[in-house]
This record gives sequence, C-alpha cells and structure tokens, in this order.
Amino acid sequence: MSLRGRDALGGRAAVVGIGATEFSKDSGRSELSLAVEAVRAALDDAGLAPADVDGLVTFTMDTNPEITVAQASGIGELSFFSRVHYGGGAACATVQQAALAVATGIAEVVVCYRAFNERSGRRFGAGVQQREPSAEGAALGWQLPFGLLTPASWVAMAAQRYLHAYGLTPDAFGHVAVTDRRHAARNPAAYFHGKPITLADHAASRWIVEPLRLLDCCQETDGGQAIVVTSVERARDLPSPPAVVLAAAQGAGRKQEAMTSFYRDDLTGLPETGVVARQLWRTSGLAPSDIDVGILYDHFTPFVLMQLEEFGFCGPGEAADFVAADALPLNTHGGQLGEAYLHGMNGIAEAVRQIRGTSVNQVPGAARTLVTAGTGVPTSGLILGTDG
Repeated sequence: MSLRGRDALGGRAAVVGIGATEFSKDSGRSELSLAVEAVRAALDDAGLAPADVDGLVTFTMDTNPEITVAQASGIGELSFFSRVHYGGGAACATVQQAALAVATGIAEVVVCYRAFNERSGRRFGAGVQQREPSAEGAALGWQLPFGLLTPASWVAMAAQRYLHAYGLTPDAFGHVAVTDRRHAARNPAAYFHGKPITLADHAASRWIVEPLRLLDCCQETDGGQAIVVTSVERARDLPSPPAVVLAAAQGAGRKQEAMTSFYRDDLTGLPETGVVARQLWRTSGLAPSDIDVGILYDHFTPFVLMQLEEFGFCGPGEAADFVAADALPLNTHGGQLGEAYLHGMNGIAEAVRQIRGTSVNQVPGAARTLVTAGTGVPTSGLILGTDG
C-alpha cells in the first residue's frame, strides 16, 4: 500500500451541475433519449451550454456511446472521453475521471452520465442468463452450477456469514431499509414518495434469498442522471454553489471477483471498500467524524452495514445499531432502495444537493458528504465539500 500523503487532486475540481430524468418503471423512451435529457438538464442546472463541454465519461455498461450523446446533445469537439468498468462500482469513478481531466488541463467541462431502461429493458436483477466466453465468465463458472445465478444470491452468501459471525438476525438489515424509505417518503422525485415502511414491514416482506428479504433489495429503474464537473475557479462564476471534490478514489481488493469473492479469508467485510476508505481519509486529511452526510451504495442492505464498518464509523458488527441510532444522516434522497436505482449516480446528485443546501431532507450545515459506489465489485468513492 502506498504511503503517499495528500494527493494533488483534492480541491481542484467541482461538481457544478446535476440533472436527471423522471425515475420510472417504463420510460417509453430509448436509453439515448434518457441520456440526452439528463445531460441537457445538468448543463442547464450548471448555467452552461453544450458548446462548453469538451469531455464525457460513462460506464462500460452504458449503451450510449460518447460521440452519439455528444451529437444528440449539441456538444461539439471532445478532447476527453472515458469509461469505467464494474457496474455500479464505476459511479464515483466517473467523477474522479472528470476531475483528473480538469485538474490536468485535458478538458475544461466534463459531463458524467448513466442512462438505462433497467426495469422495462435489461433487468440486472434477473442475473446471468447468457455469458459469452471470457475471463469474467470463467470466474462465474465456479458459482453458477450451484444455483448462485443472481446478484441477490451472491450477496446472500456474504450476508449469511456476517449474521453468523456477529450473532445477528436478518432483522438487523431492516434499519437500513426503514431509514432509506423514510427519506424517500419525503422526496417527490422518489419512486416510493409517500410510502415509508416500518421494521415490521421489513420483517414481513417475502424472502428473496435467505437472509435477504424483498425490502433488502434495491428496485429496478428506468432513467438517467448526469453530473457536470469543471475547475473550482470556473465554478465560482456559475449559478450554484460548487460541490468541491475534496478526494476521490478507486479500489479493488485481493482475491477480488465481481460480487462472488467467496474465496477470501473473511466474508464479513468489503476489502475493496476498505481500499477506497483508506485513500479517501489519507488524501483528504479527514476522518469519519468530519463527515456530515453519508450517501452509501445500497443495492442490498447488508453491504451498507459493512461499508459503515469499513470506513470506520463503527466497529465490526456494530453498524445495525449505528444506523438505528441515526448516528449519521444516511441516504437522504431515499437511496436506491427508495428513490431510484441509477447505478449510484443519483446518490452523487444528492450529495451535491446537501452541499448546496437544497435537499428535501437537508442536513443543517452540511459541509462534507461521503459518497460510495457499488459494493462487492471493484469500487470507488468521493468526498465532496463546500468551497472554502
């Protein structure tokens, strides 16, 4: 592990625009249309024009080519374009890529985007139906013959071990679901707006793969989200307060696989998240006690608990009580359980709203937000803060 201190990235770039489509279960539109709508909305929010953009970043899983999005959005020449792998693990890394491009002068205004019809089109929750011959496919070959075909089944293996190791029951996961849905209930953009749940509702929801119940699993969403990144200096001349990138990191652990890292020495944590956490704390000079809001990737509730422990907010096995005590404002947009599943990009937008002071569940005086990306896969994270 590198012993470097603070890096040269923190404080040099900022998020200045956020834009999204509606979040639905049947958009009735192409994924390109969703991407363009989100990009244009983010530029409008930033007070910038398509002609100002010279960089685009997205996920390898996105079906919308950068040059096609540029053409359809009215964007001209591009000096930077990039894609990040590993599904939801790419979310915060798209902003990291944009910030690196801005900080090094490769691009001046970079838009990060993700758009898909994940409910009406390809449903990731359905798991592996076909897999072309590849190294990734070969890795899955160790799990598929035994019935581990879906993301829920992959996560259930680690979740079961976590409960066993710390003497907990599946009810421990309910605190995350209830917290997310409480925030979603007050968020007009959330699919579950006006629909809070209780711990009893969580315990009564049907099993998906033990120990995961229906309310432990994120929803499937049609929609798009875009994020605009530029220099802090330019950001100061734009309409909204900038959300400064104080730190950004990616991480993959030893013996890493994509959600099936079952051959590690321990299944009760998320080593890839630990890699990200150590980088973020080291390069920002911050600690868990400095964070005002946590936007933690919540495709499945157990991994929220493990993230809190990896980042040092609480000790191993203590996260359920930590969430139950509301010790840290968590997923104030409703998360992917309550607002929408946009591969974590909508979480970045909520972190920006908290810094701006415009969240529907605003945390008073929020000056630093932690955002994480997909867990169980090589992942990424951000710390965003106020300017000055």
